[in-house]
Amino acid sequence: MFQKYIGDRAFYRRVASVAVPIVIQYTITNFVSLLDNIMVGQVGTLQMSGVAIVNQLMFIFYLCIFGATAGAGIFTAQFHGCQDHEGVRQTFRFKIIAGLLLSVGGIVLFFFAGTPLIGLYLQSDSDPADAVQTLGYGLEYLQITLLGLVPFALSNVYASTLRETGITTVPMVASVSAVLTNLVLNYVLIFGNFGAPAMGVRGAALATAISRFVELGIMLIWSHRNPKRVPFIVGVFSSLYIPGALLKSIITKGMPVLLNEFLFATGTAMVNQCYSTLGLDVVAANNISNTIYNLASVAYLSMGTVIGIIMGQMMGAGSSKEEVRSTHNKLTALAIGSCAVFGILLLALSVPFPKIYNTTEAVRSIATKLIIISAVIMPVHAYIHAAYFAMRSGGKTMITFFFDCGSIWLGSLPLAFCLSRFTAISIVPLFILCSCVELLKAIIGYFIIRSDFWILNLTIQQ
Repeated sequence: MFQKYIGDRAFYRRVASVAVPIVIQYTITNFVSLLDNIMVGQVGTLQMSGVAIVNQLMFIFYLCIFGATAGAGIFTAQFHGCQDHEGVRQTFRFKIIAGLLLSVGGIVLFFFAGTPLIGLYLQSDSDPADAVQTLGYGLEYLQITLLGLVPFALSNVYASTLRETGITTVPMVASVSAVLTNLVLNYVLIFGNFGAPAMGVRGAALATAISRFVELGIMLIWSHRNPKRVPFIVGVFSSLYIPGALLKSIITKGMPVLLNEFLFATGTAMVNQCYSTLGLDVVAANNISNTIYNLASVAYLSMGTVIGIIMGQMMGAGSSKEEVRSTHNKLTALAIGSCAVFGILLLALSVPFPKIYNTTEAVRSIATKLIIISAVIMPVHAYIHAAYFAMRSGGKTMITFFFDCGSIWLGSLPLAFCLSRFTAISIVPLFILCSCVELLKAIIGYFIIRSDFWILNLTIQQ
């Protein structure tokens, strides 16, 4: 049993070479996001709620970009595993095209439909004047945030491709530089320091948009100046050619990933909309809880990325099912163990963290309870992510689609919708019930992974 789930030193050295830069990147990114959130929270509860609502909507766009790059990234990792640089180059082109199309679509949608989308979260029995102000703050934040959508998409294209080809340090450096830029500009622009105007939520949005350009610039310049390290970049923009067979395979395998990310993000946003019907205090408390939980979630998010990369490279290189299965068991155990530690830290911070915010005691009390529930369920999320990324790395994207979306659209969302609208349930028991759906999802994931049918070399089919 020990040998099944615990690797040797060589195994952990290999994992560390991939995981450490990703963990650092995710940690710093989420930590600065936490500081951003606290800064906006110091301005006021309504400002914080307006920004939180917009970020719920932007979350859908972000996951669509992740889905588009991840769908093609399944092939990128396996092409790199068999040293097919032309194959990597063609998947990169697909990502660029998909990212630009999604960015244009996102800008058009949010520009023309921002007001009704934000208004969906303001349907509670709260003070109408507070709702109007929250809508105004949200629109101010949204309009400036749109400037960063295209650089965000292109940054993810470069970052995902570099990571899938074994280069994790450069995306880390770019991300760290961007978030530090964001942090400094937030301090200057939100509060009006160093002679700058106090822009409030507009300052937070402008800082975020500028940081997106910084991140893209670093990765773009480095990649094109280091063709020996990234051979796929040579001639990548000389044409937009993608072989028909590969394009068909990427769309066939990748479209379920994109659709999954879109529906998962939309479902999550709709669940939060159901929570918002219980009052603006719940919106603020949920934002506080999500902020600290997102920082802790680097444990399973980074391990999920690592699992997808390592599993994809092993399958592309022709590793046996036994080797792939053994590696996945050890990576899953590492992910669960890491999340258990982070869950304990969350429990310790559940009371002091909400006190940082300039808000009411009622909001702080709700936030504390939501953080405790999230901490308890965190190891379950670790197992789910380990299973999801393993299945996706083998191209089983239709399975991951039903696995990921099924739980939220057939479980959490109907539950949240019915209970929030047709009963007098409060947010805490509602949050517990919706979180329990994850337990069923983990059980399903266990039986899928155990079957081994997800272990598949996609490069030999091209």
